[in-house]
Amino acid sequence: MKDKICLLIQLQDCDNRIKAIRKRKEEGPRKIKKAEDDLKHAESVIEEERSRLDALKKERQKIEQEVKELDGKIEKSNLKLSQIKSNKEYTAGLKEIDDLKKSKFITEDRIIAMMEKIDEMEQGTVQLNIKLKELRADMETTRQQILGEIEKLDKELAALEEKRQGLIKDMDADLLKKYVFLYERRNGLAVSSVVTGVCQTCHLGIPPQKFNELIRGNALMTCPHCHRIMYWGDDEDFQKVKAML
Repeated sequence: MKDKICLLIQLQDCDNRIKAIRKRKEEGPRKIKKAEDDLKHAESVIEEERSRLDALKKERQKIEQEVKELDGKIEKSNLKLSQIKSNKEYTAGLKEIDDLKKSKFITEDRIIAMMEKIDEMEQGTVQLNIKLKELRADMETTRQQILGEIEKLDKELAALEEKRQGLIKDMDADLLKKYVFLYERRNGLAVSSVVTGVCQTCHLGIPPQKFNELIRGNALMTCPHCHRIMYWGDDEDFQKVKAML
């Protein structure tokens, strides 16, 4: 019976290590996906900024055209003014020219504000491009690191699965079935040690008579509370097995 318990202790450790490695392997693609999503977001932000910049430049060109049109109107009004002889019409012509100049002044102010905004956005775009380049480099570094880790984990996993096959090869089929049943339903803890009459997993005491039977080690026993397969934790043979894990 002691040999069977020793095998179960090793099998549980092996299964938990396999479980941990598989979990770590699952984290790798998620990390890569997050890095890719961060990069796509940065690219989207830059693309939006470029679109805004292009739209602003087109708007500036449109307003610059308005200034040219105003210049043309002012020139025509000045020409018209030189041909006016009536004081009333002359005064009206002067007002028209003044209004056109005011419109031109306001429009030129808008152009200046736009040019400042364009300069600011262009500088921001340069910084965003630098950040994007860094993100691309970081993502590639992250990808290579994770792929390297996954490769190492695959080798560890293969070795553990080979070890597991060796452990269960000659194991009693009913015992293995019981272990697997408990392992899957007890969060990876099918086998538990008992020290000073207390199960070290559920932390509840077992009856003294059962504890004495456990120490004798003549039969496979389960915890009356959590139903895990239990063994005497102070047994030197079991301690040696655990020390080797």
